[in-house]
Amino acid sequence: MKKRLLFALVSMLLMLAVSACSGDSGAKNTGGSSGSGKEITVWAWDPNFNIAALQLAKEKYEAKHPDVKVNIVEYAQNDIVQKLNTGLNSGTTKGLPNIVLIEDYRAQNFLQAYPDAFRDMSDVIKPADFAEYKIGPTSLDGKQYGVPFDSGATGLYVRTDYLKQAGFTVDDLTNIDWNRYIEIGKKVKEKTGKDMLTQDPNDLGLIRMMAQSAGTWYLKDDGKTPNLADNPVIKEALETYKALFDANIVKMNSDWSQFLAAINNGDVATVPTGNWITPSIKAEASQSGKWAVVPTPRLANSKESVNASSLGGSSWYVLNMDGQDTAANFLAETFGSDAELYSQMLDKVGVIGSLKAASSGDAYDKSDDFFNGQKIYADFAKWTEEVPKVNYGLHTYAIEDILVVEVQNYLNGKDVDSVIRDAQAQAESQLQ
Repeated sequence: MKKRLLFALVSMLLMLAVSACSGDSGAKNTGGSSGSGKEITVWAWDPNFNIAALQLAKEKYEAKHPDVKVNIVEYAQNDIVQKLNTGLNSGTTKGLPNIVLIEDYRAQNFLQAYPDAFRDMSDVIKPADFAEYKIGPTSLDGKQYGVPFDSGATGLYVRTDYLKQAGFTVDDLTNIDWNRYIEIGKKVKEKTGKDMLTQDPNDLGLIRMMAQSAGTWYLKDDGKTPNLADNPVIKEALETYKALFDANIVKMNSDWSQFLAAINNGDVATVPTGNWITPSIKAEASQSGKWAVVPTPRLANSKESVNASSLGGSSWYVLNMDGQDTAANFLAETFGSDAELYSQMLDKVGVIGSLKAASSGDAYDKSDDFFNGQKIYADFAKWTEEVPKVNYGLHTYAIEDILVVEVQNYLNGKDVDSVIRDAQAQAESQLQ
C-alpha cells in the first residue's frame, strides 16, 4: 500500500513538472525550466555583436523578471535561414525559437511567405520610435512585425594622414559625390601610392549603398517587380562602380579576410561601408589618431541621392507559438524601448541602434581618440535618421546573383544598357 501511494505521488510530481516545463516554452534545447517560471529561446548570429548585445539585454531583463529565463542560441546566419525555412515549411513551430534575428534584406521573404508565423508587434512597440528606413522591411500590410535593431547606416572612413600627403583635408571629402571622390582618389594614388578603397567585385554592397542613397532599389515599390532596365539610378550606380575600377584606385580582394587586411595593413585611403566596421578598423591600434569618418558620397546625377545610406542591419521577430507574449515583452522592454541598454551596447559592443531615443545617450556623445577625438557615434546616429527608406522586397539576393555575373561582363567591356537590359530579362524570367 505504501509503495502504491509513493508511486502515485511520484507520478503526480512528474506530471506537474512536465506541465510547468511546457507551459510557456516552444523552444528547442532550452536547457530546463525554472519551476513555475517562463522560458524563451532566441536565435542570432555573430558572437561579438548580436550575441553580445543579446547577453546585455538578457541580464537586464532577467534582473527585473526573475521568473523568466532567456536562452540564447548562436547559429550562423545561413543556418538560421535554412532552419527557419525548414521549420515553417513543415507547418509546425516545434524546434523553432520564440525570437529570431532576421537580416532586413531577407525580412519580407519570411513575412510574405509565412504570413501567420510571426506575431504582430504593433501593440507593444511604436514604429515612430525607430529610424524610418527600418520600418519598410519590418512591416507588412500596415502591421509592425519586426523590432528594429542595429543601424546599418554607412559612412566614409578616411585615413587623414594619406589625405594630408595628397594635399587634402577631411573637409574636402565631406558631403561630396562619387565623381569628386574618384578625382580625389586619383590624386591620392598619385601622391601616396595607396588605392582609394578595396573591393571584391563579387560583392555588390557598394551598388546597394548607391541605390539606397537615392531612395531606389533593385525592385519597384511593390517589392516584387524587377526594376533594373528602366532605372536611371541603377544605371548610374553601375557606371560609377565601373568608373572606380577604370580609375585604377581599387585594390581587389576576394574575401572578408583580405578586405580587413587591406584596411589594417594601411593599403587603402578610405573605406565606404556600414558602421559595423568600426571595431575592425580600431583593431589596428597603431593607426589610432589617423582616421576620421565623413558622410557617404552621393550619386552625382541622381537628384534624389543624399549623403546617407545603409548596408546590412537586422531586426528581431517573435514567432506565433507558446511563449510569444513573454517573448514580446522581453523585446518591448529591451530592444524596443530601453535607451540606457542601447548606450551599454554601444559602449561595450559597438552597436549603433535604430531606436531614436538612444541617439541622445551619453555614450553617443563621447569623443573617440582613435578617430582623433571625433564623436563618430553621434555622427552615425544623425546619418541613421537621414537614410532613405526603400522596400528591399522579396528578391534582393536573387537579383544580385544575376547582377554579379552581369557586372563582371560590364567590367570586361559589355555596354551598360545591355547589362541592365539582360539582367532585367533574366530577373523577370526567374522571379515572376
